[in-house]
Amino acid sequence: QVRVVESGGGLVQPGGSLRLSCAASGFTFRRYAMSWYRQAPGKERELVATIISADGSISYADSVKGRFTISRDNAKNMVYLQMNSLKREETAVYYCQVPRVNGIDYWGKGTLVTVSS
Repeated sequence: QVRVVESGGGLVQPGGSLRLSCAASGFTFRRYAMSWYRQAPGKERELVATIISADGSISYADSVKGRFTISRDNAKNMVYLQMNSLKREETAVYYCQVPRVNGIDYWGKGTLVTVSS
């Protein structure tokens, strides 16, 4: 079955960096776009970044451009999110998502990132 599992969250100081990882299985990874979302306390889930496999196209939310980098390793079925210059307001649960595998969007359980001093 399709699975996506996030890891790498934790406590980081404002201005610090963190790298999230997402391990995917159960589908032909290289054929699908992969995305990172986040949901802060009391807020709606928002799209952070997407990476398309076929041509390597990448898109980011305006709020993270220049600070976050999404990447993928098709040989390892992994997606990463490098987050630099983190801000307090970016405290959230970060989710990995693969869209429309046989018409279904799959989500991981999320990994908590806390930006605090």
